[in-house]
Amino acid sequence: MSSRSRRTSHSVALTRLAQISALALAATLVGCQSTRQLDESDSVRAHNYQARIKHKPAPLVVKAKAQAQAPQDVWERMRQGFALQDGIDVNPRIEQQRLWFASNPSFVETAGERGSLYLHYIVERLEERDMPLELALLPAIESAYNPMAYSRASAAGMWQFMPATGRHFNLRQTSFYDGRRDVTASTNAALDYLNRLHDMFNGDWLLALAAYNAGEGTVSRAIERNEKLGLPTDYWNLPLPQETRDYVPKLLALSQVVNTPEAYGVNLNPIANEPYFEAVAINERLDLSRVAAFADIDEDELIQLNPAFKKRMTVDGPKQLLVPTAKAQLLSDRMSNLKPEELISLQPNKAVFQAALAEAKAPAARSYRVKRGDNLGSIAKANRVSVKQLQSWNGMRGNNLKVGQVLALRGGNAPSAAGNRVADSKQRSTQYKVRKGDSYYLVAKRFNVEMKHLKRWNPRSGHALKPGQTLTVYLSH
Repeated sequence: MSSRSRRTSHSVALTRLAQISALALAATLVGCQSTRQLDESDSVRAHNYQARIKHKPAPLVVKAKAQAQAPQDVWERMRQGFALQDGIDVNPRIEQQRLWFASNPSFVETAGERGSLYLHYIVERLEERDMPLELALLPAIESAYNPMAYSRASAAGMWQFMPATGRHFNLRQTSFYDGRRDVTASTNAALDYLNRLHDMFNGDWLLALAAYNAGEGTVSRAIERNEKLGLPTDYWNLPLPQETRDYVPKLLALSQVVNTPEAYGVNLNPIANEPYFEAVAINERLDLSRVAAFADIDEDELIQLNPAFKKRMTVDGPKQLLVPTAKAQLLSDRMSNLKPEELISLQPNKAVFQAALAEAKAPAARSYRVKRGDNLGSIAKANRVSVKQLQSWNGMRGNNLKVGQVLALRGGNAPSAAGNRVADSKQRSTQYKVRKGDSYYLVAKRFNVEMKHLKRWNPRSGHALKPGQTLTVYLSH
């Protein structure tokens, strides 16, 4: 064979090999998007080749490999769902917060340990709603994953709900039970709230997060101001309170640290990618300490899973207990086979429960933040208590007050809503139905009234307005 013939034969072989390789590559890329276009004949060949291999069973090795690729660690699962970093360049506000986390690795590590009980549940709920998984880190910013956290501003729980906002999202609050501290109820309420804010601010998660921190009215006013001045209205350019200016960068910085913890000297212990707890139905009033001993559950762990029961008794809350998955079936079986005398042994001591009931019926504690121009006499009169009582409750010997000081109030009667409206009795009232995108600020502006008055006229409307709500507005004649 001549050298030319050998070269021609070799060229044909290479061409055929390239064609076969191309078809095989096309077959393995099923489902992947590509900007490259195949000509019609190649497309038909690829389709026929795929059809031939479509019904062949996948090798066991391939199946095992696919299973092995599923995240075994919740942290890794979370990283795969991060979606808020796109389009964010180098940002000094984020870098400042990231530097703090890198300088305080124990904060991240401790919060991670505490959150290990709850993170799988939070991630599952976020994935169900197709929400960014960075939001699973929000309780770290709010409370370091402490479901019993309570702020000076009266926010409570992992997600730090204010009382009115909690009630608005159906988080019941009584002397025995606080839904803001309920692990599952508060998580679902927080995601409802965040989704609502996301819709309100036209799908902008950063604005939604800012509103979660400062309230939608504050963010709406900032946007409106920038619009009037012809300035950008994205989160990074809004004139927001300093806490809110730091809030979103904190979350983004923390997500960057969690994404590559070793780069910042942070050690995140793996969290098994499986449910940590299960709900066990109960129909009786139970003492958590006694249940823990009965089912061989660590008492502190049981309380951390059920922190909403404020007196450690299953009173006023949902008819279920959250227990470690490994103990759920055992407790469920034992509860279903309890004898009457055994049930009594799990119930709260009668003397302790009468004592708790009496405490619950006592007047609720209140507080008052001192404003400029206040004095003990005016505060006592407004809250229908005596100056001596105020001094006694707050350990005061004199009459000196500081602006911003918080005074404890006990007994007495808070000014009623009816009393608040006495000054409005000579005004004409109207009813306004809240529309999507409304905030207290926008409604107050629409009727030319002060926002603080609008809130005072509608004390049960909650921190955030909901479309369909009806507000009472008093108008001057």
